[in-house]
Amino acid sequence: MLNLQDPTLFRTENYIDGKWIAGSAGHIIVTNPANGDVIAKTTNSNAADATVAVEAAAVAFKSWSRTPAKERAKVMRKWYELILENTEDLARLMTTEQGKPLTEAIGEVNYGAAFIEFYAEECKRVMGATIPTVANDRRLQTYKQAIGVVGCITPWNFPNAMITRKAAPAIAAGCTVVIKPDAGTPLSALALCELAERAGIPAGVLNVVISSHSQAIGEVLTQHKKISKFTFTGSTAVGKILMAQCASTVKKISLELGGNAPYIVFDDADIGEAVTHCVATKFRNCGQTCVCTNRIFVQSSIAEEFTKRLKEAIAELKVADGFTDGAMIGPLINSAAVEKIDGLIADATQKGAEVLLGGGRHELGQGFYQPTLLANISQDMRIANEEIFGPVAAIQTFETESEVIERANDTVYGLAAYFFTRDIGRVMRVSEELEYGIVCSNSGVFSTEVAPFGGWKQSGIGSEGGQEGIADFYETKFHSMGGIDS
Repeated sequence: MLNLQDPTLFRTENYIDGKWIAGSAGHIIVTNPANGDVIAKTTNSNAADATVAVEAAAVAFKSWSRTPAKERAKVMRKWYELILENTEDLARLMTTEQGKPLTEAIGEVNYGAAFIEFYAEECKRVMGATIPTVANDRRLQTYKQAIGVVGCITPWNFPNAMITRKAAPAIAAGCTVVIKPDAGTPLSALALCELAERAGIPAGVLNVVISSHSQAIGEVLTQHKKISKFTFTGSTAVGKILMAQCASTVKKISLELGGNAPYIVFDDADIGEAVTHCVATKFRNCGQTCVCTNRIFVQSSIAEEFTKRLKEAIAELKVADGFTDGAMIGPLINSAAVEKIDGLIADATQKGAEVLLGGGRHELGQGFYQPTLLANISQDMRIANEEIFGPVAAIQTFETESEVIERANDTVYGLAAYFFTRDIGRVMRVSEELEYGIVCSNSGVFSTEVAPFGGWKQSGIGSEGGQEGIADFYETKFHSMGGIDS
């Protein structure tokens, strides 16, 4: 069914301490969201299995943290090269378990690999400092030392890149990791482990525990005394729980949580460009990303033209199984996701929203949903306040710059924001006034391994990617040396 060129990339057991090990909690049935077919029966794990992984990572940390950065970089470079050599197989695994079109899956594999390449290079540039002394008999220095074992929980929507974005800087810094991927998309994570082993990453440095018992595994990764840092990508509600659990041992944390991204189109914008990028950032991965456009604000004087052209563009999107040639919109991840979209649209239409396109489940059945366009959106609608996570574009109008900035900032979230204008003064003003960790002007594309990715407010803590992305995997040690003759 998978038609892999290298069938050995298909793994179904935990990867702990360099060994493929069955879990202690039975099995998980992994299905294809496009058709419901069973893909695999993977192992299932409990807290005891996660504890074994943490203990193995703690032992491996002793030697890996002392491995010279240049040597760590060589092994990681080999991992990166093996991922690129197996891009097609990794993408096929992802499309099968997650549903996104194969072309998108290939893009994610390349994006994920880029983090490994970047941090393999970056770890050789992390330096301490010599501080000007305050006395002739003293010398002052700082060192950067790997923080320790890192616990990671990653989501289903990017089952490859969310792992590499966390594991690459950690491993490059000299840390060891224990990862719990989403139980619905474990195959991508295990395939990465297979390639890491081939690359020569030592036993215990990278560990993956597959489990449907999220709460139990989460408690281990947030409370085990041998874990020094915890990183999570997922919902704000779950992030708050995990953050509280980390407090018991005062762990360093990184959280990449929910979003409610505004997409602002001013009346001087290039409407064609604004429409093109709106489709790209709204409907990527069937709308299932934390940085997808969520609230579309269009200045009233151009709203009719923008809406007309957006409707035409959305109508061209091809909904299909991810392996179909030309597929642009795959399925939602599961039935709960479909039901949520149904509920959001029902609530909006009951409160006066107009359905201009789509509005219901797709004839393909299973998890497929019609690309939808709604107008006449008001603030009392759920769709104006909740993260949509589906292929629904909802348009609101505004009159002035100050008004739309206030409305865009009127949310507990602060992950990504987009706006379009040809006025350079407005570009500077709006980018400074939007309360978001990521602001994108005149483009809907920003993701890159060389820049930080992180949110403000309840969208998270810390950043992944860029120089900032490796900083949290180090502790700074200040060394004061006395007894030096002047």
